[in-house]
Order: sequence, then C-alpha cells, then structure tokens
Amino acid sequence: MTTPSEPGDGRLDPSLSAIMSERRQLINLAYRLLGSLADAEDVVQETYARWYAMSRRQQETIESPGAWLTTVASRICLDLLGSARARREHYVGAWIPEPLPDRTEWTTGRPGGATVDPADRVTLDESVNMAFLVVLESMTPAERVAFILHDVFRYSFAEVAEIVGRTPAACRQLASSARRRIRTSQDPSATPAAQRADIVRNFKQAWEAKDIDALISLLAPDATGIADGGGLVSAELDPIDGGEQIARILVDLARKAPDLTILERTVNGQPGLVAQQDGVTAVVMAFDVVGDRIKRIWAVRNPEKLRPWTTG
Repeated sequence: MTTPSEPGDGRLDPSLSAIMSERRQLINLAYRLLGSLADAEDVVQETYARWYAMSRRQQETIESPGAWLTTVASRICLDLLGSARARREHYVGAWIPEPLPDRTEWTTGRPGGATVDPADRVTLDESVNMAFLVVLESMTPAERVAFILHDVFRYSFAEVAEIVGRTPAACRQLASSARRRIRTSQDPSATPAAQRADIVRNFKQAWEAKDIDALISLLAPDATGIADGGGLVSAELDPIDGGEQIARILVDLARKAPDLTILERTVNGQPGLVAQQDGVTAVVMAFDVVGDRIKRIWAVRNPEKLRPWTTG
C-alpha cells in the first residue's frame, strides 16, 4: 500500500509504515471495547480516515501518531458504546460478543475465504475469553473504556483521563468499579486448561451420541445456555436454565439435524465447539467451565458474527 506525501509529487509517505504498524493494536483495542469485530474494523477504518484527512503539516505537529490514533479510536468506541447499548436493548434474543477463531483459522468471510492479514487478527488472551467479554457488556461505556485502557493496555490514568474526558481520579474510580464487576463474576474454582479441553471434548462426544445422561453429568445443575441468533426465528430467545433442560434441547437438535458435524475449535482462546452443516459454520459455542462441570454455554448463530470462521 502506498500513499503520496503530497498530491502529484510522486514521493511516498515515509510515515506510512509507522502509522500502519499501529493497525493491530487498534483492532485489538476496539474489539475488546466493542465486542464486535465488524464494529472494530469500522472504527479502525474511520480512525485512519481522520488521520489522512489532515494535511501533512498537521500530521507533523503530532508528537506521537500512535497515541493520537489510540485516542481517536477510543473516543469513537466510547461514542459507539452508548448507541450500541440502545441497539442491543432492541436486539431479538440475547446479544453475545462476536466469537473469534484461533489465529490460524481466520478468513475474510468473502468469496474464496482468503486468509485475513495478520494485522487484522485479535490477540487471543484472557481479556477476550467469552466470560470476560460478557462481563464487560454489563459495564457502563466509561467503565469499560477506562478499565480496558488501564488494566489491559497499561495506559496511565492521566492518559485515560485525556481520552475519556474525565479527571484521573474519576478514571481510577471507573476502573475500580469495573474490577469489582470482574471479581464478582469470577468463580474461585479455576479449571486447568487441559481439564477444560477434556470436558468440552467429552461434551462433544456425548452430544454426538445423543446421550442425555452423559450430557447432564457434564453440566452443572444450574447451568445456563444462551443463544444469539441475530433475530433468527429458530433461535432460543430466552436463556435456557438447568443442565437437564440444556441436555434435552441439544439432543433434540441433534436428532432434527442428523447431518450436523461437530468440531473441536478454539473460541476466543478457550476450548469450544463449532457445528457445521454442508461444510458451512452454523453455530459457534463457547463454554465457561467451573470445577469439573460446564456452568455456561454461549451459542452464536448470527451469520454476521460468523464471518471469520473457516467454511469447510
């Protein structure tokens, strides 16, 4: 990609490489703030559009272009979070953050399934697992921005204050409130990664075998299943409460769709499952495992949220 430094002068912009190197950081930030890859991509595009709308002289007065880009992207996200909250109140069914595949499986979602540029991939760590993102959804926009910028991206409260438009002390309080929400939602019984993978694998095998008793034994009695169909009529609109009820619905689904292929996949950095029909991803499932049982299941069927997933 090349950009002239001034119209018609034939020279390349020497700062382009440095500016574009910030793209991955911006994608990572915007996804964590918005829980939507599509929205994050739009934010980054708008951020760069604002940069290149300035004259070269204006650009050269900016001491740290990377900090400028982060500030602009964060403020756009802050505005979007306010409107997103209103949109999600009218969303048909539950709204679940957009699930992300392992970095080796990203596709553009366009014809041909071209691989996504590494700069557009989100780094998969604890700050993008589904349980964490769901808690972020319960925060106010200001809490979410202050917490992500400070606790995840390590910006000082003075820097956060400049972005959010509040005092450093106020931003410290926002981040503290966000941390309390995180702590309240977390179960102290952390399950080792290998054990989580085994439980999800056993769940897959029990589902394929339509073994209700095996499924029930893997689900916590008070387990919750949440489906995001994006308004699909066939989607469960309300959370499903109870391990036995979830097991029966899954077995019923398997009987109605005998051609369903269930695959083990990494979902937001955690063991998950993908269900495909005719080689096309139909459902992506993320799990919250507590102890030796599955406590929560998030099932995403909204086609708009399945763009990055491999198809066959």
